[in-house]
Amino acid sequence: MKPECSRVMDSLGGPLPAELASHVASCEDCQSLVGGFDVLGGAVPAPRLDAAREQALKELTAHPKPTPWWRELLVLLAVYTVVLVAGLAWFGRDGRLVGNLASPMVVAGVALLTLVLVGGGAFAALAPTRRRLPWGLVALAAVGIAAAQVLGGSGLQIRPPMRGMMGCMGSEVVLSVLPLAAALVLLCRSAFQPVRALAAGLSAAGVSLLILHLHCPDGTVSHLLSAHVLPWLVLAGVAVLVRSRLPTRSYAP
Repeated sequence: MKPECSRVMDSLGGPLPAELASHVASCEDCQSLVGGFDVLGGAVPAPRLDAAREQALKELTAHPKPTPWWRELLVLLAVYTVVLVAGLAWFGRDGRLVGNLASPMVVAGVALLTLVLVGGGAFAALAPTRRRLPWGLVALAAVGIAAAQVLGGSGLQIRPPMRGMMGCMGSEVVLSVLPLAAALVLLCRSAFQPVRALAAGLSAAGVSLLILHLHCPDGTVSHLLSAHVLPWLVLAGVAVLVRSRLPTRSYAP
């Protein structure tokens, strides 16, 4: 925060001197501040304005330098990696790490696409940008992965349908708890944006989706839709709902 920014805050509600007006023209943060004040018509009571200014200065004092966002991304990816490795190790304790009966090329291709979603979703959720993440891009990624999961199935039914469905659904929920919790904690460091929360939910729940893709021997369309894809989408929706109810911990720029 520059000294001019503080002077702009002090001058809200009245005409800005020429030098401050020139600063506002070149400072995006001050443009947002002045624009928001103008939208409110300048009708903010002085005590509330003073309280808002005090809160902003308090945040800037507590966080004079922004934490590099990529550190949080690395933390989230580390949590994903731990869950992925632990899940594959648990399901592969009989010595068979891959139980999917589709062709190896298809299994590898779908796994790679899902892995890209996991990493790309985490990046989209946490990377700072002044442009809003487009809903269409997130929806397209979700539809693409869902289609790949279903179309890449082996078509074989190994276990009884209900037993297989309940087992995969339960495993997907349990394996998603830690990734979703980590993603939600990190999302609370910035203002709530539904599209970012959705990207984070798809990414976090995508870890368990990837584990099931590699491990599960059942490859029918009905099983993959009901026990793999549907719980993944529901968990992503739950992430958006939960994040909307959680308080934002930091408003520092």
